[in-house]
Amino acid sequence: MSKENVLKKEFNKREVERMRNLLSNKSDSKTISGIGYSKVSSFHEEGDIWEEGGRTWTIKDGLKQNVTKLDKAKKVHFFPMFCPKCRDKMTTHIDKPYYNVHGKCLNCVIEMEHDIKMEGGWEEYEKSIKNKEIDALIEDYKKWIDDFLQGNTQSYIAENGDIETWKENQNKEDLIKRLEDGITFLESMKVS
Repeated sequence: MSKENVLKKEFNKREVERMRNLLSNKSDSKTISGIGYSKVSSFHEEGDIWEEGGRTWTIKDGLKQNVTKLDKAKKVHFFPMFCPKCRDKMTTHIDKPYYNVHGKCLNCVIEMEHDIKMEGGWEEYEKSIKNKEIDALIEDYKKWIDDFLQGNTQSYIAENGDIETWKENQNKEDLIKRLEDGITFLESMKVS
């Protein structure tokens, strides 16, 4: 036997199985089990949550997935490729703001607002949007004052990068009065 005919590479079991499958026209056969498939998944159904190996697992869309602390954050920042309503492809820079607010693409929002205008409910719709913004501003304002009163925020970074330290010797009754005055002012801005 000449040296030219000697095989210089060793094949592992998976590669040999793959080659056998290809030669016997079984190209779609698997040589290893895929991610998310195990003996455990046969005992659990879609949506089940269980502990295994110190981790929390669930089955979503037929796949075994690890449940993490960041799952809620992932849902907040999730942006689909296609609009859930019309199934058209969504463009990140155009459709994302509308998806975050309405859960659909710009074109679907335009159609929805057109239908609202045709039904004669545009003024109410516009008022509700403005009032929701003011309500969110009031909640943020209340939280900011509450954090300040509890002493959670003692310093802030200014626009130019300087750190400003605010003194806590403010009169709490005065701050609460200012909070009430601010809320009254914001409530007066609501459209009725």
